[in-house]
Amino acid sequence: MRDTVARLRPDLYELALDEVGIELFERANEKTEFAQPAIYCASLAGWSRFEGERPYAMAGHSLGELAALAASGAVDEATGLRLVALRGRLMQRVAERGTEGGMLALRTRLDEAGDLAERFDLTIANDNSPEQVVLSGPNDALNRAAEQARAEGTRTRRLHIGGAFHTPAMNPAAAKFRVALERVSFKKPQVPVFSGVTAALFDDFRRRLAQAIIRPVQWRETLLSLDGWGVESFVEVGPGRVLTGLVRRTLGDAQAETLDHSSSPHTPPGTDAPAPSPR
Repeated sequence: MRDTVARLRPDLYELALDEVGIELFERANEKTEFAQPAIYCASLAGWSRFEGERPYAMAGHSLGELAALAASGAVDEATGLRLVALRGRLMQRVAERGTEGGMLALRTRLDEAGDLAERFDLTIANDNSPEQVVLSGPNDALNRAAEQARAEGTRTRRLHIGGAFHTPAMNPAAAKFRVALERVSFKKPQVPVFSGVTAALFDDFRRRLAQAIIRPVQWRETLLSLDGWGVESFVEVGPGRVLTGLVRRTLGDAQAETLDHSSSPHTPPGTDAPAPSPR
């Protein structure tokens, strides 16, 4: 991510180092306070390669919503970076002071994951696709849920996340983030942006962005909403290719691709430009 941002958006790279510190990209795999602004910057760096293109809609997964809102012009990039950096610090602080928690990805349907969550007092954090749901909560409960899921033949994977994100455990972070959001001026986006909280167009930026810290990411439902809008092709502009796979699993007929950050400027396929989906 560091090389991509430094090459494509050197101005944003310097701004990020000033805002977060020199450790930003080097420690992105260690703590969410570094990971979130690093991913935000990498997503906007990827988006910069679409200069001159106008997508039909945008969406972002969790913190990616802020990258999508910045790309759409609803908030300026520098303000978005400050918000993301604050979001990461607040969530990191709660994770470190509270009960040890984490997240568990399950290869199963939502109803089956819901039964498991209820049994072990966990929270559904991400409804990612018809085949993947993520649970969040205390580590001991996650371990017991994983053991039970595997005994029932369900594939599981612990995520490299050091907190019970997208649960009420993050309420202190959400409350302080809402206060910061009240001081931000938002504009009407130049491109429609979907909220992962409601799986619908953003109706209240401050409310939904604060809720996104404690409420589930409705990514499967968001993709279905985009599909209902007539979107047929998607491009993932952020780092990695996770969202591309989720699009393909959820919308079998949709065209989905991951942006190659090492190549030349990209031209999205089709006449209706795809929905960039920063992670």
